[in-house]
Amino acid sequence: MKKIVQVFSVAFVILFAAITLFPFIYMILAGLMTYQEATSIPPTFIPEVFQFSNYMTVFDKAPFVRYFFNTVFVSLITTLSTLVTAILASFALVKLEFKYKNIILVVLISLLMVPYESIVFTNYQTIARLGLINTYTALIIPSLTSIFYIYYLQNYLKSIPISYYKAAKIDGATDLEFIKRIMIPLAKPALVTVGILSFISGWNSFLWPLLVTNEKKFRLLNNGLTAFTTESGNDVHLQMAAATLTIIPILLVYFKFRKEIIRGVAKNGVKG
Repeated sequence: MKKIVQVFSVAFVILFAAITLFPFIYMILAGLMTYQEATSIPPTFIPEVFQFSNYMTVFDKAPFVRYFFNTVFVSLITTLSTLVTAILASFALVKLEFKYKNIILVVLISLLMVPYESIVFTNYQTIARLGLINTYTALIIPSLTSIFYIYYLQNYLKSIPISYYKAAKIDGATDLEFIKRIMIPLAKPALVTVGILSFISGWNSFLWPLLVTNEKKFRLLNNGLTAFTTESGNDVHLQMAAATLTIIPILLVYFKFRKEIIRGVAKNGVKG
C-alpha cells in the first residue's frame, strides 16, 4: 500500500510539474519559430529551423537594452535599501528595549493587511505633486523598505541568542559593530533570501512603473514588453522571444541562489 501511495505521489508531482513548465518551454520554443510556425493550427511545438535572429529583431524594434538597464538599476537600488532598512529595523525590534516597541510591532504587522492597490494612487498623487513623474526617483522611493521583510528578519533574528549581543556590549562593541561582525554573518541565509526575493519583486514590478513613467527611456522591462506586444501587432514569434528575454536573467539568479533561498526560509521556521 505504501509503495502504491509513493507511486501516485510521484505521478502527481510529475504531472503538475509538466503542467507548470509547459507554458515556459513553449514560450522559449515559439520565440525560435517563424511567424507561420508560431501561428499554425494545429500548433507547432518544435521549430523546423531555430530562428535565433528573432532576438536580434526584437532588439532592433524596441530599446530592450535600455529597459534591461533601467530594471537592473532600479532593482539593485531598492534591494540594497531594503536590506539596510530591514536589518536595522529588525535588529531594533529584537535586540533593543524601548518604550512602545510592542505597539510599533503591532502597527507594522497591521499595515501588512492593507492592500497595495489601496495606497498606490495616494503614492502617485504624492509623486506627481513633487514633480517626480518620469524619473528614477519615482520608481525607487516607494520600494526603499518593506514591512514584510522587516517582519521576516525579525522572526529570523529571534533565533540568535540575546547573550551574543550582551557579550558584544560588554566587550565594548557598538550596535553597528555587532550588526556588522556578528549579526550579519549569522543571518546570512535570511539576508540572501531577502535580497533575492526583493530583487525579483523589483524585476517583476509592473503597476507602479506603469503609473509614474510614460517615456521609453524610463520604462522597466515588463512595461517595455507590454508596449512591444502592442507595437509589434501580430508578430507572435517576436513577442515570445521578447518574453523569453525578460525571464531568463531572473531564472539564472534563482537557480544560482536557490539553495540559499530554501535554507533561509527553512531556518526561519525553526525556533531558537
